[in-house]
Amino acid sequence: MAQAIKHPTEHKNFWRPATREAITGWLFAAPWIIGFALFTVGPMLFSAYTSFTNYSITNDPVWIGTENYTNLFNDERFYQSLGNTFWIVLVKIPIVTLASIGIALLLNMDLPGGQFYRTVFYLPQVLAGVAAIFLWKWILAPDGLFNNFLGLIGIPESARPGWFYDPMWTKPGIVIMGMWWIGGNILIYLAGLKGVPNSLYEAAEIDGASSWQKVVNITLPMLSPTIFFQVITGIIGAFQIFSTAFIITGKDSNVGGPDGSLLFYVLYLYNRAFGRTGQATLQMGYASAMAWVLFGIILLITVFQLWLAKRWVHYETEGR
Repeated sequence: MAQAIKHPTEHKNFWRPATREAITGWLFAAPWIIGFALFTVGPMLFSAYTSFTNYSITNDPVWIGTENYTNLFNDERFYQSLGNTFWIVLVKIPIVTLASIGIALLLNMDLPGGQFYRTVFYLPQVLAGVAAIFLWKWILAPDGLFNNFLGLIGIPESARPGWFYDPMWTKPGIVIMGMWWIGGNILIYLAGLKGVPNSLYEAAEIDGASSWQKVVNITLPMLSPTIFFQVITGIIGAFQIFSTAFIITGKDSNVGGPDGSLLFYVLYLYNRAFGRTGQATLQMGYASAMAWVLFGIILLITVFQLWLAKRWVHYETEGR
């Protein structure tokens, strides 16, 4: 029998379907990969290089070795900014976490008006950024809405907080402002609570567990991956706090607020880069060194959190 004649184009299609699919996928991902390389990896590598140079944008980088890092660790304002930032991390993150979980637990009870309250708690997310910061700057002014309320309940004027004009109250004011934006956290925790199987609660009720025991032994362990994610991202965000302090302190020479109590790390980095601290202008090499030190701090804390997570984060797939 004569051999079947192949179509002339059949032998040219030598790529396998899986290969063609992979190439198509890489082509679709290419714009993101190119953008990531050009606008993220490239600037990071350049920043790593300039951290070892004397660079001010207007002049070519001059290699000075580790001088920027040496000067950085001998800079008192560096330690002050780092201390202020750690204060926010250690105080704000626990308060925001506990408040978000507590409100999410209440909203998860399916009480009357639950949908309305979910909208109310998330609504401040719409009014974010500069407008909200100016709003809270007015509310927490010495003669602002909050202090006027304290006067109505009988607190004398001398005992009312000075907020952003008093170094003792500036950072607590930042924490209070941070509570304005917990609506997004509440929704994430609420989504995590919806994923807890009802069968676990039913079994606990049969065993005679109280509501508190169900929260401690079922809800929190099942919610631990969500808590872990929120804590990690919250810590990273707290270390990068900038716009709040920048807007509150204004553009005067007293950057960082009274006694430098609002001089957070990224704000000080920005000031060194653009010359708002009294030093020479455009100290980009010094600012790059600060950026890499911050990267190292966040990396160490994240690695520690990942190690610590093995002791308290529960995943259903682990069978624990």
